[in-house]
Amino acid sequence: MTKTLTKTGNDAATLIQNLGLWVVLLATVVAGIQEIWVMIEAREVKLTDLLLLFIYLEVITMVNVYWQSGKLPVRMPLYIAMVALARYLILEAAHLGSAQVLAVSGGILILALAVIVVRYGHLKMPYPDSAKAPEKEEPAIKD
Repeated sequence: MTKTLTKTGNDAATLIQNLGLWVVLLATVVAGIQEIWVMIEAREVKLTDLLLLFIYLEVITMVNVYWQSGKLPVRMPLYIAMVALARYLILEAAHLGSAQVLAVSGGILILALAVIVVRYGHLKMPYPDSAKAPEKEEPAIKD
């Protein structure tokens, strides 16, 4: 009976996760289409528009990675946060004081350092299931 309840709970949690991922995926696609529509209507593409589209692509990639591996790499949200802060900095640069610009820039630097720490930790102290060394790819052109 306990195994049945555990399996039912796991199945329910998986279903809710997948539904949530579908909601995130569909909402991100809709937001991307809306942003593209705004650019078409304005007949102008700004750097901030491109950064926003990049954020949407990263979210879609994050959902895809989760579905493929069942794991969410910590680095992906860090990348998204860095791009979001850079976008904010570009959008609001004229309205920010020098201390605020330094604070946002410092936030980007801290996130970049966090990516380095996470990556270094993953390489030097891998999880047991990823402990095996990656296979080397053969060169595309052989001599």
